[in-house]
Amino acid sequence: MDYGKFRFDKIKKEKESRKKQQSAETKQIQLSIVIGDNDFNTKLNHANRFLKNGDKVRVIVRFRSRQIQHKDLGYAIIERFAAGCAENGACDKPPVEEGRNLSALIVPLKPEQKKAKAEPKQENN
Repeated sequence: MDYGKFRFDKIKKEKESRKKQQSAETKQIQLSIVIGDNDFNTKLNHANRFLKNGDKVRVIVRFRSRQIQHKDLGYAIIERFAAGCAENGACDKPPVEEGRNLSALIVPLKPEQKKAKAEPKQENN
């Protein structure tokens, strides 16, 4: 076999394998513990749209000045946000403190998981 042809075939296979890979971007949404309801719902809608497109969402709650003393409010906001995204995504890891930020990662559900969640709802009707 010709070495040039071998290299060509190898590069061609690598390109095809890269095309088949799905790369999920990580989108970031920043919240505050004093966020209003309408602002919260807007950010929640953005996150659901990102999850439907197959992207991961990193939720960050920023603490400013003395707000850092009320970390329980930050955890509550992240739990509320994860509950709002439950149809399209699931919390991959629990919230983590990173300096003055509290962050969690929400990953999109696979189609099989969405069907499993939808079936019990249909049986109750």
